[in-house]
Amino acid sequence: MTVEVGKQAPDFTLPASNGEDVSLSDYKGKYVVLYFYPKDMTPGCTTQACDFRDNHESFKDLDAVILGVSPDPVKRHEKFIEKHDLPFLLLADEDHKVAEDYDVWKFKKNFGKEYYGIERSTFIIDPDGNLVKEWRKVKVKDHVEEALNYIKESL
Repeated sequence: MTVEVGKQAPDFTLPASNGEDVSLSDYKGKYVVLYFYPKDMTPGCTTQACDFRDNHESFKDLDAVILGVSPDPVKRHEKFIEKHDLPFLLLADEDHKVAEDYDVWKFKKNFGKEYYGIERSTFIIDPDGNLVKEWRKVKVKDHVEEALNYIKESL
C-alpha cells in the first residue's frame, strides 16, 4: 500500500494510550493530524509532543484530532503522557506495519549505528479520510505551528 496526497489515507487500527484500539476511520468528519515520531522520552520527540500539547486547544477549535504514533508499547506511552501531561492519544505501532504503510519506516544511520526506525513525519487527513498534506523528515522547531496554519488555511 502506498500513501499519496489526494488519495484516501490508509486506515489502520492500533492499541492506544487510553487502553482501547483506535482506528483512523473512527475520526471521519474531523481533520486528523497523524504524526509519526521515533521514541517516547527522547529530547526531540518530547519537544514535539509538548508543542502539540501547547497547541491542542487550537487544533480542537478547528475540529482537528492529534494522534501520535511510534513503535513504543502502550505502557511507555502512558508514562510519556503522564510525565508531560499530553492531552491526545499515542498509538503503539510495535510491529511498525502502519509506519510501513505510510512509508516512514526507514533505514537510518546515527553515530555509526545502522538500524531501521521512524522518519519523523506528519500527515493531515481531511474529514473525508483523504490525505491532504504531508511533511517528511520533519524538523521539530516551528513544525506544529506550520501544521496548525495549514488546517486554518484549508477550512
